[in-house]
Amino acid sequence: QVQLVESGGGLVQPGGSLRLSCAASGFTFSRNAMRWYRQAPGKEREWVASITSEGGTNYSDSVKGRLTISRDNAKNTVYLFMNTLKPEDTAVYYCTTILLVGSRLQLYWGQGTQVTVSS
Repeated sequence: QVQLVESGGGLVQPGGSLRLSCAASGFTFSRNAMRWYRQAPGKEREWVASITSEGGTNYSDSVKGRLTISRDNAKNTVYLFMNTLKPEDTAVYYCTTILLVGSRLQLYWGQGTQVTVSS
């Protein structure tokens, strides 16, 4: 079955860096776009970044220039490189993908990884 497993979260000081990973299985990873979302305490889940199957990327304005999404199709893994982190980046980060299951589009989520930016 489809699995998305995030890792790499933790506690980091403002201005620091982290690399999140999302290991995917159960589908043809190289053919699918991948996305990162995040949810801060008391807030709605928000889209952070996307990468197409061809490697094209898009970012929310709040993270543009500081976060970089990339993928390694040989490892079935998508990454989120996080630089110049701010306290407002504190959230649970999720990777997602949308697959065609039969005739329906199905959205899949990982379990999330916590990122805390604090001094």
